[in-house]
Amino acid sequence: MGMFHNLQLGERTISPIDWEMNPDISFGTFESWGGRERVRNNDECVYYFFVDNWGEEPKLCLMERAVKHARVLAEVRAPAAMVRDCVAGQGASSIFEKSYAINEQLKNWLIEHVLDGGDPQLVVPRVEVVVVEDMGPPLSEAEAVVEDMVDLPAEPAVVNDGEIALLVRRWNFYEAEYNPDGSFANRLGAGPDPEVVLDHRTGLMWQSRGLDIGSIRMTRKRIDSLNAASFAGFADWRLPTMEEALSLMEPRKNSKDVHLHPCFSVEQPFIFVAAQRRPGGYWFVDYKQGRAFWSSGTIPGGFARLVRRFR
Repeated sequence: MGMFHNLQLGERTISPIDWEMNPDISFGTFESWGGRERVRNNDECVYYFFVDNWGEEPKLCLMERAVKHARVLAEVRAPAAMVRDCVAGQGASSIFEKSYAINEQLKNWLIEHVLDGGDPQLVVPRVEVVVVEDMGPPLSEAEAVVEDMVDLPAEPAVVNDGEIALLVRRWNFYEAEYNPDGSFANRLGAGPDPEVVLDHRTGLMWQSRGLDIGSIRMTRKRIDSLNAASFAGFADWRLPTMEEALSLMEPRKNSKDVHLHPCFSVEQPFIFVAAQRRPGGYWFVDYKQGRAFWSSGTIPGGFARLVRRFR
């Protein structure tokens, strides 16, 4: 018996199986953005078995877990009594704890009957449904007539904790803690490329999507690469300032559960901004929680939505 077990899932070989991982450890590992040192990058996946007890009958499942997703790849046709015994051995639990680590009996059964060339008929792949993100109704291509245009600060800054409240109130940005009644009116329109959105009030061109999660250093490298390739026809893309990023904050969440106009992707729920904190740290704008916050900016760090001036 080898040290690393594998499972054949259609034409795909899943390996190695992580016997130490379970739903509880997974939450601490991934929901805290990489609590265990073994999670080193966004593409690294961990595979483990667990018991799903949310339905009428418990099921043995194979999970694929990474920094940005959790995906059940397959159900395994284990003996029903064995799976029920595993659930019974968990003891009392709250209604929020219905995903369990497997026990030694299930582990041994998997090794003997399923893994390393075992019976493929015991593994039932889950059919993945591809969901296309709703980006809202098409934006107008005509240039908006704006009488109250504003020029937001565009240079990187150092922002101290006590300055955030003054900043959001000055521009009447919505911020859940410091200005919950705020509202900044954008004038959004279609850009010259489907990957960008124009705000005619601020004169800013935004990525409608953005950059994947990464450290601040990696994010800067990605910005350099996009500029070298003239993304959407331009080579002056940059991180937004705190004011620019907050100008997109909507007072109410949209159908995608973020404080943004739906023309912006939900895949960047919180973003780096061009603002550092004294005595240390980097600032972020969090469209999921409707707030500005700071963190160390270490791996894996944050997402990014880039901006440039078009007027």
